[in-house]
Amino acid sequence: MIFDLPTTVEFGGREWTINTDFRDVLRTLTAFEDPNLTNEEKAYICLHNAYPDFKDIPASDMQAALDAAIDFIDHGQHSDDPSPRTMDWEQDATLIFSAVNRVAGFEVRSADYIHWWTFMGFFMEIKNSTYATVLSLRGKKARGKKLEKDEQEFWKHNRGICELKKRYTDEELAEQEQLKSILGG
Repeated sequence: MIFDLPTTVEFGGREWTINTDFRDVLRTLTAFEDPNLTNEEKAYICLHNAYPDFKDIPASDMQAALDAAIDFIDHGQHSDDPSPRTMDWEQDATLIFSAVNRVAGFEVRSADYIHWWTFMGFFMEIKNSTYATVLSLRGKKARGKKLEKDEQEFWKHNRGICELKKRYTDEELAEQEQLKSILGG
């Protein structure tokens, strides 16, 4: 039914219950952005967060389970043509939640449960907010478009929230610290 929010996915010839609360999905998405995790670890975290019956999934169905979980996260709308990265769920959390809360009309993090698709419905309706401005500017820069004068000024005065911070692995951070100590910085 078009009015029903999905609570199951299908793979391996049967339906599987999937964890649909937005927090479960956000845990997965933040893991996907973690440079310290291998692709295998990210897949495990996704499967563990997605399926309450994770341990019952046959090894032969793990890839299908992962594909079904990602399809659920993407609302079945994933694209083979990835767009430039313009957001970071962890870095942008404060901006995201204040904008989503305004759209929802309540503090979503205090709700006992919100279906992922409902949360994304709120998210997709974010307009006229600081976060919408930041996403727009990041998108322009990522596509190599020139910012207007007022946009350049906003970027300059809000660089800390506008620039996506590069995430480094623990190994890269240790190397940076070692180099600083060698150079006396």
